[in-house]
This record gives sequence, C-alpha cells and structure tokens, in this order.
Amino acid sequence: MNEIMEMLPFLIPLALAQYGLMAYAVVHILTHKNYKRGSRALWLIVSILVNFIGPILYFVLGREDA
Repeated sequence: MNEIMEMLPFLIPLALAQYGLMAYAVVHILTHKNYKRGSRALWLIVSILVNFIGPILYFVLGREDA
C-alpha cells in the first residue's frame, strides 16, 4: 500500500491526461461526420476501450482535416 501512495503523484496527472484526451476525442468524434479511415462507431470503440493509445490513434489516423 505504501508503494501505491508513493506513486500517486505520478499516476494522478497521467490519469487526468488520459481521461482528458479521451473526452476530447469522443467529443470530436461525435461532432464530426468525416473520417480518413473507419467509421464513427469504430473510432468511439477504439478511443474508449484502448486506453491512452486509442485517442492518439484517432487524431493521427482517423481525424479528417477540415
């Protein structure tokens, strides 16, 4: 338990970054209709289920530049 308490200062910012990035990706997916690759459903699943990497993949591979 003591080890977890020592790691908390590092884990809390990572968790906040993960959830913030996921929230931004989900909002972007829901408000846009065109994607380079895949569909809205695919990117929602990837962004929500593949932690931290999913939203990054969406912004690199799936996001269509408007």
